[in-house]
Amino acid sequence: MIKPHGSDTLNPLYVADDAKRAALAKEAESLPSLLLNSAAAANAVMLGAGYFNPLKGYMNLADALSVAKDLKTSAGLFWPVPIVNLTKDASVKAGQRIALRDPNVEGNPVLAVMNVEAVEAVSDEQLQFMAKEIFGNLDEKHPGVKTFLSLGNTLLSGPIEVLSYSYFQSEFPETFRTAVQIREEIQARGWKKVVAFQTRNPMHRAHEELCRMAHERLGTDGIVIHMLLGKLKDGDIPADVRDACIRTMVDNYFPKNTVLISGYGFDMMYAGPREAVLHAVFRQNMGASYLIVGRDHAGVGDYYGPFDAQTIFETRVPKGALQIEIFGADNTAYSKKLDRVVMMREAPDHTPEDFINLSGTKVRAMLGAGIAPPPEFSRPEVAKVLMNYYQIVDAGKA
Repeated sequence: MIKPHGSDTLNPLYVADDAKRAALAKEAESLPSLLLNSAAAANAVMLGAGYFNPLKGYMNLADALSVAKDLKTSAGLFWPVPIVNLTKDASVKAGQRIALRDPNVEGNPVLAVMNVEAVEAVSDEQLQFMAKEIFGNLDEKHPGVKTFLSLGNTLLSGPIEVLSYSYFQSEFPETFRTAVQIREEIQARGWKKVVAFQTRNPMHRAHEELCRMAHERLGTDGIVIHMLLGKLKDGDIPADVRDACIRTMVDNYFPKNTVLISGYGFDMMYAGPREAVLHAVFRQNMGASYLIVGRDHAGVGDYYGPFDAQTIFETRVPKGALQIEIFGADNTAYSKKLDRVVMMREAPDHTPEDFINLSGTKVRAMLGAGIAPPPEFSRPEVAKVLMNYYQIVDAGKA
């Protein structure tokens, strides 16, 4: 199987030994506490789950600035996005051992214990520099920029030991999996080569066929549909509904033992190209040989070009920096001429009228009105799940 990024073995920061974890939880009761923001908490979960291997904790300012500018840490490790603990709390001191508390679980239980190696003030100019590099813009209407610039100007760095996976394990017990667990499942199924599909949305016919195309063309043994389970912007479909849609689609339309459905505990950044590279890093850590990168991968609005998330792998990722490879995909849609879903670039003789290609706004209106989109666009079983959800949402607004 493909090696993890930056090391020969996967080194998750979750404390798996029950006795040691209990001892740390007891120690944490007497430690100074810091209530994390959701972004820092998500970073802790990803570190704990092994997705951010080989990092040992939160980056210091020099590493964060270096990663933002050059996609590598001060020590030269390739990394696409700063993994930081920014806060507005200026009471923490360097050299302290502190308990990091979870903002997303009632009662704010301890999520991790941290050895604070440095406490650094980050200027507004440095924050804006990092935001511009990560997101490609400084427009505060961009949900990622807005969040990043609101986290605070104090940066805490140092190693952490993770005690829980926040709400992800309890709310999504059938779906949330660590990088360690996914590697184990891939091996248990006897798969050697795996392609991963990233999603924060329900999967329609185009997504389904894209997975099938990649699986067949790359000659992989299996597909990991890997969904984001964390925070999204307003208007995005909640994780439990997406999960139901994806399971319905896979159960009805994929052969047995070809798809592994799982999810990860991270908040969506909407960072387009940079987030696509981060997706590749942690898919390599979970054991995938390939990642599907489609049109406007991890994008939002019109902040990124349609294929920027593919070209960054050619322009900013040094040769050999990652072992995982990408499967670059064009927009996919149902061809009325060919009676199947195709990549548009592979149908040069088609006109726009030859495709069934509905806008998200139109699909949303249809589902809310209880009208299923055409079966060429969305499987009827999936449309039913979405219609039920939108009718409940719309009834609540009435």
